[in-house]
Parts: sequence; structure tokens; C-alpha cells
Amino acid sequence: PLAFILTGIPGLSVSSSWMALPLCCLYLLMILGNCTLLWLIKTDHSLHTPMYYLLSMLSVADLGLSLSTLPTMLAVFWFKSTSLLFEACIVQMCFIHSFSAIESGVLVAMAFDRFIAICCPLHYASVLTSSLILKVGVAIFVRGICVVLPVAVLIKKMPFCRSRVLSHFFCLHQDMLSLACGDIRVNSLYGLTAVILTKGLDSLSILMSYMMILRTISSIVSQPARAKAFSTCISHLCALLIFYIPLIGLSLLHWLGKHLSPLTHMLLADAYLLVPPVLNPLVYSWKTKQIRRQILILLCRR
Repeated sequence: PLAFILTGIPGLSVSSSWMALPLCCLYLLMILGNCTLLWLIKTDHSLHTPMYYLLSMLSVADLGLSLSTLPTMLAVFWFKSTSLLFEACIVQMCFIHSFSAIESGVLVAMAFDRFIAICCPLHYASVLTSSLILKVGVAIFVRGICVVLPVAVLIKKMPFCRSRVLSHFFCLHQDMLSLACGDIRVNSLYGLTAVILTKGLDSLSILMSYMMILRTISSIVSQPARAKAFSTCISHLCALLIFYIPLIGLSLLHWLGKHLSPLTHMLLADAYLLVPPVLNPLVYSWKTKQIRRQILILLCRR
């Protein structure tokens, strides 16, 4: 059966497991942080508002994105098993790219939430109802799946007759496509189209939302009120930077950084998949007063 060979740390033997413990700590921190956020939002009725519903969706997307790579990370770094069947690689690729598209969509919805809260505060409760948030969540989830499924169908038909060694300990579409020996123009074109229809349109929507938010904030006369309005966007802006900077860097690396060392590719791909799920709960716990208060209450009880 066709199988790919996963790479641990480029240039080092698989038996070099010194990276296993830090990676496992990152995964545990990610699971603990996001599960704590989900539990707090579920149990505290004061957090049952559109903003926190969207935050819970972001946590689910973060969990899905990181847990998609957990099995192969354990296999490579703990059990020294580097072989992965082609079908399993495609499944993992679908999960990674689907949850990435879902997270991008949730960030757009959160930008719209901030736009309504700052630009149309009197209509916030009437516009962002629970039913609308549910419909938006379903639409984001369906979009993430529908955009990625054709990628799996197209790459399933590709012949692989060259090296089958992947650059990471998980499967990415660009990485698998670079090993194909057939005509990859259709796959590359659809992959680019999928990125434009998801990350491209999402980033444009977020940019337009914040342009209108900044225009509204600049029209506020009172300096304290202006600072208070902008402070409500800090957590979301941090989440945007944490998600899009590694994503843009990884995309540019695949197109322009072929001369760079494999270790650089590996580190940036790991940052793209692990840094946002780990940092998002910390950012929102630190910058959001309600969540910080609930965490302090929980710690005091224990």
C-alpha cells in the first residue's frame, strides 16, 4: 500500500526524542486552556452572549486543528513510527485544512461582532441573536468542509512515484502535492482558489470591518471612551495576528523559500498549527475581565 514517511526534526535521527516532551507540554497546555474556556462559557450564564459563543467556536476550532496532528506527533516522537498510509494522510490533511478554514471563518464572525458592538451598539442585541450565531456557526463549519473535500478528491487521483518523505510530522496539501509526479496544475489551481475563497476573502472582510471600527472610534470625542471602545478589540486583534502571521509566513515559504533549510519549514508549520491554539486561551483569559474573574473564582475555590 502507498505510504508516506513522516519527518520528525530535519537533520536529526528519529531516536532524538528531546522534542517530544516540549511538544507534549504544548498539546497539554492547549487542551487544558481551550477546555477550561469551553467549560467556563458553558457553566457561567453571564457568558451566554454572542461574543462568548463565538469564542467557544474558536476554542473548538483550535482543539480540532491541534488534535488533528496529535496522533502522528505521538507516533513519530514517542513510538518512532514514521510510516503513514496514503488514505490516513489524506484524512489528516482534510481535518487540518478544514479546521484552519473554520478558524478563519470564526475570526471573521468575531470581527463582525466587534463591528456591531462599536458601530451599532443600540442594535447589538437585536442583530446578533442566539439563532443567528447558531446559523453562522453551521455555515462556517459547512464551508470549511466543502472547500477542502475537492482537494482530497483531486489528490487521491494523483500518482506518486518519487520520494514519499514529507517535510513534517503531519500531512499538508502543499507538502503532499510536491511529491506527485503527474500534472499538478489542476490541484494547484484549486488549492489557490480555495485559499482565496477562504483566507483571502476572510482577511479582506476583517480589514473592512476594522476600517469602519477605527472610523467610528476616531469620531468619539471623549478620550477615555475612545480607549475603552478600542480595548474591546485587543483580544480579537491578538488572535488575528497569532493566526494570520504564521499562516502568511508558511504560504510565502512554500512559494518563495524553497532554498531555506527544512528546519525553517518545520518550525513555521508547527507555529501555524500549535501557537494559535495555545495562545488564544491565554490572550482571552488575560484581556477579558469576565473570564479572568471566573478563573480567579475557580482558583480560589480550589
